[in-house]
Amino acid sequence: MLSRRKNEKRYGSSLTTVRSIYRLSMLMFVSGSSVFLEYGFHVGWVSPMKKVLQSDASPVGVPLTDVEISFVACTLTLAGVVGVPICTYIAEVYGRKVAVVTIMLLYAVSWNLKLLATHNAVLMGARIIGGVSLGGSFIVVPMYIREISQDSLRGTLVSLALSSQHVGVLAMYAMGSYLSYNCTLWIALCISIVAISCMPIAPESPAFLVKIEKFEEAKQVLANLRGLQIDDVIIQNEINYLENVDSNHKTDHKMTLATIFRNKSWRRGYFLCQILFCCIPFHGAFAIMTYATSIMTQVGVSVNPELQSLLVPLCLLCGSVAPILFVDRTGRKPLLIGAFSVSAVSLSCLASALLVQRSGVVVPSWVPVVTIAAAVFSYSAGVVPIPNIIINDMFQFQVRGKIIGLILMVYWGCTSLQVVFFELISSALGLDSVFFMSAAINIFGALLVLIFIPETKGKTTEQIEDILAGKRSGNTLETTSS
Repeated sequence: MLSRRKNEKRYGSSLTTVRSIYRLSMLMFVSGSSVFLEYGFHVGWVSPMKKVLQSDASPVGVPLTDVEISFVACTLTLAGVVGVPICTYIAEVYGRKVAVVTIMLLYAVSWNLKLLATHNAVLMGARIIGGVSLGGSFIVVPMYIREISQDSLRGTLVSLALSSQHVGVLAMYAMGSYLSYNCTLWIALCISIVAISCMPIAPESPAFLVKIEKFEEAKQVLANLRGLQIDDVIIQNEINYLENVDSNHKTDHKMTLATIFRNKSWRRGYFLCQILFCCIPFHGAFAIMTYATSIMTQVGVSVNPELQSLLVPLCLLCGSVAPILFVDRTGRKPLLIGAFSVSAVSLSCLASALLVQRSGVVVPSWVPVVTIAAAVFSYSAGVVPIPNIIINDMFQFQVRGKIIGLILMVYWGCTSLQVVFFELISSALGLDSVFFMSAAINIFGALLVLIFIPETKGKTTEQIEDILAGKRSGNTLETTSS
């Protein structure tokens, strides 16, 4: 294990070469950034297009009602539940690269259908197809990037890919405000086509190649990624490590979830990550993104409508820089605890301001602006990216797809529930009550991470599994990791 750490330090410096940086940059664009850019396009599409879809010149023939718009919006997350097992199966059986191509193809089909849509049913079908790829994005891309990168860089690379979703949301808001309906769709479609055409330069994951016993190809891929010769001892040590993991779980093709849950570390890791992921949909960011303009108007903030529409995606984009810079320096836990804590404080202040405002007391106009910005910033700085890094750190590649797939299925189910029932709860109890509940969930999330979630920075999956299983060796190994 120590020799593997020393080897990582050696080839960590080789990544600074021009050739290796170029390879990683191209792979990040093709396999990661392009997928999450398209993800952001889909998530941000409804808000700027709502006015067009409800106008007399609606591209689907008739103006859509508020109820129909809400169905168009929630269809995306509902389809995400279906997309998780489909994309998990493709990634496990046919490879991570094939799964990435499939996701991008589905995105392209979705945009094409929207261009051709002359009826609401076609538009709904396009959103369903986009939702399937949406559900697969969060399982396939982080898993693929984690398996092609070394331990010391995996957090930064995954965070960099995830930040592209906020670029996509911001770009969609901007395009929707200033470009025509069809022009926006053509741009999104062209980006997905370009990404698909670039996929031949992306290699298959070395871990998957070892899993299907293509050892020589796995060596060549690793050598290209590390900028080393195929016969270098570092490459051989990496391949030996993957082969050892594979041989220990050679019955994976027969392994059911029930069999996986008999393993103490996998079972405990699953339940901890599942609870953590269930906190994300109820963080409060969805309510803010939906009602940011009305909240600021309610407390007397007067801002240009176009600027208001860009405030939230700008905060999301700025927040996404934090994990890129710090996740592999400070670790996962400090960033995530800090993000949940800032969210809890800011949402509590926002809820209090709304409650006081409802009582007839004048609230300073800067309060909602600052609290909204802080909550959204912390959401993208830690609440979304860090759990996705942790689940890919925590499990061996032989069971990673199955466990993460189950976690994300439940996650998308929770997201769909809050999309469907949020309006009912806010109407019955008031928006301030919703934000107070979200603040409580963020406090719970911070305590969960502080007490139960292990730090995964710089650790191998064996070390993390030992910690989850309560073995002393897990803690001993932790002190030897860089």
